Amino acid sequence: MALSSVVVATTPFEGQKPGTSGLRKKVKVFMEKHYTENFVQSIFNALGDKVQGSTLVVGGDGRYFSKQAINIIIRIASANGVAKLIIGQLGILSTPAVSSLIRSHQGVLGGIVLTASHNPGGIRNDFGIKYNIENGGPAPDSVSDAIYEHTKKITEYRTTPKLETDRLIDVLGTTTYNVDGRDFVVEVIDSTSNYVALMKEIFDFPKLRTLIRGTEKRPAFNVLIDSMNGVTGVYVRHIFVEELGASPDHNVCRIVPLDNFGEIHPDPNLTYAKDLVDKVRENEDYDLGAAFDGDGDRNMIIGKRAFFVTPNDSLAVLANNLGCIPYFQKKGVTGFARSMPTAAAVDRVAAKLGKEFFEVPTGWKYFGNLMDAGRLSLCGEESFGTGSDHIREKDGIWAVLAWLSVIEHKNMSVEDILKEHWQTYGRNYFTRYDYEECESDAANEMMVHLERLIASDSFVGKSFTSSGKSYTVSKADNFSYVDPIDNSVAKNQGIRVLFEDGSRLIYRLSGTGSSGATIRVYIDSYEKENVLSEAQDMLKPLVEIGLEISQLKKFTGREAPTVIT
Repeated sequence: MALSSVVVATTPFEGQKPGTSGLRKKVKVFMEKHYTENFVQSIFNALGDKVQGSTLVVGGDGRYFSKQAINIIIRIASANGVAKLIIGQLGILSTPAVSSLIRSHQGVLGGIVLTASHNPGGIRNDFGIKYNIENGGPAPDSVSDAIYEHTKKITEYRTTPKLETDRLIDVLGTTTYNVDGRDFVVEVIDSTSNYVALMKEIFDFPKLRTLIRGTEKRPAFNVLIDSMNGVTGVYVRHIFVEELGASPDHNVCRIVPLDNFGEIHPDPNLTYAKDLVDKVRENEDYDLGAAFDGDGDRNMIIGKRAFFVTPNDSLAVLANNLGCIPYFQKKGVTGFARSMPTAAAVDRVAAKLGKEFFEVPTGWKYFGNLMDAGRLSLCGEESFGTGSDHIREKDGIWAVLAWLSVIEHKNMSVEDILKEHWQTYGRNYFTRYDYEECESDAANEMMVHLERLIASDSFVGKSFTSSGKSYTVSKADNFSYVDPIDNSVAKNQGIRVLFEDGSRLIYRLSGTGSSGATIRVYIDSYEKENVLSEAQDMLKPLVEIGLEISQLKKFTGREAPTVIT
């Protein structure tokens, strides 16, 4: 049956500006007439002539409105000259899996990822759409800016209204349509096979299977892997249960993806993954616990009795032990990088190992150029994201497999590995205070106050004292970054207050929420000798100083953060 596209008149919506990882709004906003269509068409408009005859990957975390959005994308893609869409069955593809698919298929233009990452799902909560470019990574600022410019002036979109999409993505297989005299192909693929094959190339699965199942001489290493009802459930079943022999009853939980994530907040931290933390704390049989967010790019690691591994320490430990992973044995290790707010633990590993080091703005897209240039092997963000150059996204399951590889190689517990690391490098005690959905004007006023404060002549060199401990300011700025590969510049990335002892305070407004403003305060207190104390005790003086400097309570009225990580 020959199908014809049509042109639909529309008008722009305000605020369709992609953040650090695409456009995120409440589901009901995306459900407004023409809203999703406008943004999808604007992606194609920004890509221009490259769309003609192109192949794109489409999938996401399965949250509410995903199937409706995929139907819209199929119809609009068919009408804009796209030749082929590769879609995960039921619309399910983790963000790392999308990156892997883009990179492993020749000539793929990129991918459209349907996710709001770690934000809550369901009809009352959040949805998101982001575009990943040809290298598999998030769109750089130049592409995101172009998409946004098109959203502000869009007057029409193209679609194929009679293209039947109901149940199309439910069944594996390839369907070819004739649209405007051209072939348009939709290939529905198994959501896990490509990604699992990549993991088997990177890690020694027989060794990891032996670790998890145990031997006569070595007891089983008991894990508890929590997918938090997100997209990683299908990958956890395939990798940990089917490939590595973990028990589906004892070693994994919440592995069925739900469109509302079971009414939980799928953010793998001590607050929202409390069920996992409690289970591991109460059951001493568990040697490691891990949780992932909704789309599978974030991870949390805890050891026996819920010993917490900060993302900063996780990155540093992996950097110090990459040599035990087959992928890096073959490929070698070049540089390390972290986002600016992330604690400086990995900096010290890079210095000791003689590797190149980079400090970049928040947003995984900033790592992509360095990886493509062959200068970056491992990177991470304090927001529970870790990854390597195997793809161009952070990768939660990869991080857990990397940790298991280190544990198998060193034959040590999670806690003992951390303590050994701290004895060598010192410890960056770290916490992040999130104040979610603050009134936007108040949040902006606080940032203006900080700008004025750090610009004053007397600020650098000033000492602050709390609970008997003093910190002297050595540098303060609003972080900017010049990309060493393409010389692009990112400015106003967050207020930094650096102290003489290596400790730091960072203040940022986050771009990952769907409403209001989220203020993030990062506290990084470095200790060379006193590495085994309680983190809360060691951080208390700098937390108090951070709140004093920012006057956060005065500006926002908030007595306490929404989340502490």
